[in-house]
Amino acid sequence: MGRVIVLGSLNVDLVTSVEQHPEPGETVLGRGLDRYAGGKGANQAMAAARAGAEVVMAGRVGADEGGTLYRERLAAARIDVTHLVTDAETSTGHALIVVAEDGENSIVVIPGANDRVGSGDGADLDVLDECRPGDVLLMQLEIPVPVVARAAHRAHERGARVVINTAPFADLPADVLAIADPLIANEHEAAALADTGGVPASLLVTFGAHGASWDGVEFAAHTVPTHRVRDTTGAGDAFCGALAAALAQGRDRRAAMEVALAAGAAAVQHHGAQPDPHLG
Repeated sequence: MGRVIVLGSLNVDLVTSVEQHPEPGETVLGRGLDRYAGGKGANQAMAAARAGAEVVMAGRVGADEGGTLYRERLAAARIDVTHLVTDAETSTGHALIVVAEDGENSIVVIPGANDRVGSGDGADLDVLDECRPGDVLLMQLEIPVPVVARAAHRAHERGARVVINTAPFADLPADVLAIADPLIANEHEAAALADTGGVPASLLVTFGAHGASWDGVEFAAHTVPTHRVRDTTGAGDAFCGALAAALAQGRDRRAAMEVALAAGAAAVQHHGAQPDPHLG
């Protein structure tokens, strides 16, 4: 059984709730302000660990309280943080999240240390030299795209499977699209990909409550009653992390998709991008 190596972002999420999202120029009142653990990379690492995988988290945090608390949180979840670098030159990434009563959210990300992944001595990328067949390298695009491209090739050369979640959307080089197995996109990201003319070797598209499609094969979503939907913030990340875990465990596509869809459905039934997500 292989490991899930996550190279990606870590954010401190500041979350408030509103009755409905404001229109441009409109001011609305938020209810409460909570500090949660977030960032697509760490969200997916936690999801992979919950799905039973051996997980390594590589990336960067700042030399601040948020970074220290996050390192401790991951370690407590038995995630290897050896390659999580503390960067003294910047702050830990943050995200400002507004959640409406219908469960939909809007997010503003302040990258902070995430923008410096792969910089300096590149200690956060040393884990790539440890990749081996059976491992899954899971990445997202909240870190610099050139770093994602470089990491994809290094891991692929060592026999690891490369899974890329193209979120937030960015144009990836054709040789990286050819490596991703699969490239995971939601329906909006898939449309943006089509507009660029990019053609991945393997494409997995998620449609929220309408399921997913992997290279044209459709999979039904796990139904969640409307009254049980609390927050859609981390559903996509839960899906990606659980999928990577299942692939690292040697499951075939159909079995891996069942695990991933179940994780996505479970994620919308709690607040925050991770279960019990309060940070500090």
